[in-house]
Amino acid sequence: MSEKIEEPQQKGDLQVEEAEHHEHADEISPELEALLKTDPKHGLTTAEAAERLARFGPNELAEVKRNPFLKFLGYFTGAIAYLIEVACIISAVVEDWLDFGIILALLIVNACIGFIEESKAESALDALRQTLALKTRCWRDGHLVELDVAVLVPGDIIVLRLGDIIPADGRLLGIGATGEATEGDLLIDQSALTGESLPVAKNKGKTVYSSSIVKQGQQMAVVTKTGGDTFIGRAANLISITTEEGHFQKIINRIGNFLILITVVLVLIIMIYQLVHFKDDRRGKFMVVLGQVLVLTVAAIPVGLPTVMSVTMAVGAKQLAAKKVIVKRLTAVEEMASVSVLCSDKTGTLTLNELTFDEPYLSNNYTSDDILLYSYLAAEAGANDPIEFAVRTAAEAQLAILQGRTHKHEVPGFKVTSFLPFNPSTKLTQATITNLTTNSTFKVAKGAPQVIIKLVGGDDDAVRAVNSLAKRGLRALGVARTVEGNMDQWELIGMISLIDPPRPDSAETIRRCNDMGVAVKMITGDQLIIAKEVAHRLGMQRVMLDAGHLVDPTKSEEEVTEHVIRADGFAHVIPEHKYRVVELLQKRGILVGMTGDGVNDAPALKKANVGIAVHGCTDAARSAADIVLLAPGLSTIVDGLMTSRAIFQRMRSYALYRITSTVHFLMFFFVVVMAYDWSLPPHLLILICILNDLATLVIAVDNAQISQHPDKWRIGQLITMSIVLGALLCALSFAHFFIFWKVYGYEPLNSPHGKDVTEAMKVPAELRQLESIMYLHISSAPHFVIFSTRLTGYFWENLPSPIFAIVIIGTQIIALLMVIFGGLTPKVPAGQAIVVLLISFVYFIMLDVVKVQIFKHWSFKLTATLVPTGVRRTKLAERNAADIQQKRVWESINEVRKVAVMTAVVSSFAEKSAVVEEETK
Repeated sequence: MSEKIEEPQQKGDLQVEEAEHHEHADEISPELEALLKTDPKHGLTTAEAAERLARFGPNELAEVKRNPFLKFLGYFTGAIAYLIEVACIISAVVEDWLDFGIILALLIVNACIGFIEESKAESALDALRQTLALKTRCWRDGHLVELDVAVLVPGDIIVLRLGDIIPADGRLLGIGATGEATEGDLLIDQSALTGESLPVAKNKGKTVYSSSIVKQGQQMAVVTKTGGDTFIGRAANLISITTEEGHFQKIINRIGNFLILITVVLVLIIMIYQLVHFKDDRRGKFMVVLGQVLVLTVAAIPVGLPTVMSVTMAVGAKQLAAKKVIVKRLTAVEEMASVSVLCSDKTGTLTLNELTFDEPYLSNNYTSDDILLYSYLAAEAGANDPIEFAVRTAAEAQLAILQGRTHKHEVPGFKVTSFLPFNPSTKLTQATITNLTTNSTFKVAKGAPQVIIKLVGGDDDAVRAVNSLAKRGLRALGVARTVEGNMDQWELIGMISLIDPPRPDSAETIRRCNDMGVAVKMITGDQLIIAKEVAHRLGMQRVMLDAGHLVDPTKSEEEVTEHVIRADGFAHVIPEHKYRVVELLQKRGILVGMTGDGVNDAPALKKANVGIAVHGCTDAARSAADIVLLAPGLSTIVDGLMTSRAIFQRMRSYALYRITSTVHFLMFFFVVVMAYDWSLPPHLLILICILNDLATLVIAVDNAQISQHPDKWRIGQLITMSIVLGALLCALSFAHFFIFWKVYGYEPLNSPHGKDVTEAMKVPAELRQLESIMYLHISSAPHFVIFSTRLTGYFWENLPSPIFAIVIIGTQIIALLMVIFGGLTPKVPAGQAIVVLLISFVYFIMLDVVKVQIFKHWSFKLTATLVPTGVRRTKLAERNAADIQQKRVWESINEVRKVAVMTAVVSSFAEKSAVVEEETK
């Protein structure tokens, strides 16, 4: 045994600074307070309980269920879906059953993909109901009875014991089940509600919350709030009011609105022109004109856009499932790629949610193994206390003496002859131990630091150590033993430090997220000092703010939002605070991801663009989330980010290709229909539409270039690029049209209009060869452009997957063979057909150069100049002001540098002059 440190250095008047737990205020109205004066020994009468049940309602959360049929119908909504449905109806009106069947099939397939992929999980409110206790012990009419929790009302007297799930919010009365005074506090685990990693000790007058768990002690409480008025009920209400339109749906609708606008405008012009121009001809009849423009509409609008998008996301969801990332809401796959801020709960998400033995403070030359052994000897076997469990677990894992024992409650070489369990009044456990090797007897005590320090006669160094640990958010536990030969003299062994440690992969996950342009913010219900310590261990910045900053009445919402953006996290939050953080970020246009595992995280998980429930989460969190992680830790989030960004690139590639195709198609046929009353036969237009869109489904398995920064749908850029590429494709189409007409004599003869496909073929085939040439060109030229739209750089920088290339090229080979051998279209010489196909292939390479240059020179300033909306002008002005300010800062820095350099030069010159002068002397 080591010698003790000198007395003067150890003993003193320093006091242990006990960490104060900040309890959330539970406001009780005066009217409700008057109902809480129930006699604890009698409880409410049956009549009083019935009257209050009618007034406050049952103690349960309101159910909100969505009809599965209505949910399925929801997949038929949206700008593009509405236009397709109108086209479907018109097809039936003009009895064009081929178009009707194709369009209807695409609509149903798209809806089925979305409905099947998004599993019908229980609603978050159903899961929240399952977290409540089913039965509780309550005083009614002077008797202690067992009741369903649903019939509890404010003013009821309930009994809370070890292991109970608290059935409603209540106020502790400080007395036992039969009215006797109770010693000590009630130890409550409310981590799932508030995010606090450590159980909270509560005594008389304190509030306990519904769904938290009693870990130690027993007391009676008076019910203060039930149902939707409880702490958990407010969380349920936040979930039920969060029904915003998804980010992806907004993007699809914006794309759809643009395509619908140009399609409807041009088609209406054609329709009005033909009705007027051919009013005395069969071609001017309304149903004939309607059938004609219907075909153009179906061929122009991206009927396959929703289906291709859904299939792409479904394939991505399957890839994520293989990595134990389950996608519940299909569009979350795309939205995850655009997430730039990831808000994360701490307890159970970034940390393990279990107390763990940390680096201890040691005294009198004791070692880490010594303090573990003595604390284990003074631990109560089988106690359901998280601190005792942490001590036992650490000792059994680290001490060789505890390995391979035949009896789990014995320590080889030692025998516990007497044991005093934890007493709330003394705040320590004490064991009398016999050393079987030396037959000597000694005592070991383990308990609150201030109690153990007082037991050993004071120790200023230990007090400083405990206070230092407390400032870092670590829980301290003192351990002491009696000296050899004197059972009344104690010496300090040291202080155990306990913390809920970060998960092994959390720090690496945060680093990788930061590398991918995603900022991680910790939002926890735990104390501020604990949040800062965990942030430090995770390698995060320690700019952690108290939740009070979120509801500071002296600050504007703009100032609070700035706090949220700049802070690395918030501590001491409640569900409403987490929800507010996500909401404020979203109002700034930031796409937010949220990870969590508890009931307290459920509202924010529901509100976030992408809610991610981690492994081991509660049912409430799992149902509120869009994505569920089945593997422990957060490392799979990085897999999800990479996969989602690959999926985003594929979807943007297809969107750019499809919009370009639509713009090209409408511009070309608008001119030729208006100028020459010529168009491709309906069956060829539909064939282009179906064959090409089906082929592009394989984009779901194409190689993708993953961005190092969050992706963003730049609709202005997308549409501008589509118009430029569409116009260039249109120029090539007119070149084919006029060259084969004027040079080769393939005249654009008017085909008779009618419902029957064969009627359009009555003109001799040798006079309709322009149809074949233009069919092959319009099928191939826009389709090859998809090789270019796959990425922002040159197409060869990231080659397509073999299956993607084979399917796209194979589709056009089928079109080539069809025009060479005839059948659905007149035959043309093989040489001409091959040249048309090769020109289309070479032309996409030229367009690729144009695309790269547009992406290279594109900027927000250009967007704001081309389409100067009010929001863009304001944003541009703010950016210009920030740039000017930054320029001034750098100019000031450069001026300071110049002054510093000049000062150094003058100083050096002066020193040299002094040296020369000295040498001269």
